[in-house]
Amino acid sequence: MPVNAEKEITTLWRNLHAAQDEICKTFYRWREVALDIAGPDADSMEIAMKAADFIGKEIGKSLLPRLNWLKGEEVFLMNLGRALANLWAVEGALVQVEKGEKDGEIIIKCTRDPWPSVAKEYDVPMEEVARTRERIFKSALEDVSVFFNIGLDIEMLKAIPRGEGMYLFRLYKTE
Repeated sequence: MPVNAEKEITTLWRNLHAAQDEICKTFYRWREVALDIAGPDADSMEIAMKAADFIGKEIGKSLLPRLNWLKGEEVFLMNLGRALANLWAVEGALVQVEKGEKDGEIIIKCTRDPWPSVAKEYDVPMEEVARTRERIFKSALEDVSVFFNIGLDIEMLKAIPRGEGMYLFRLYKTE
């Protein structure tokens, strides 16, 4: 029986988008349960930041086997930026990574992110969405910094949930 390549690709494409949608929704479903358990006086931002710290730490640990310093600082930082961007792309974002203007600096740009749209379904404040992404990345860098004995940081310069049209992150080596 011949394979209908177009039908197979369409099926895979639909399945990918469904999985990406579920990733976002699962986070916000979990958030709703945590807020319910925490009670009416719970601070949703505090709960989201604790979750982001945990998720980021796990991501950081998973990055360690894939990173190395053998090709130098510039390649290391570019690979680290790509690793963070690829994790985000798996969630449905359109992300690109490029060298920054300064040495020891990488720029991560995201022009489409599904998280703000899903967050609206759960009445999540957009500032919480923006800060959650930043906190995940910052927490992911903690173990990488310790393991490679270099200071790393990331700062969010722009954010889609803030109405700035894109996410713009600066990943850099601290002195």
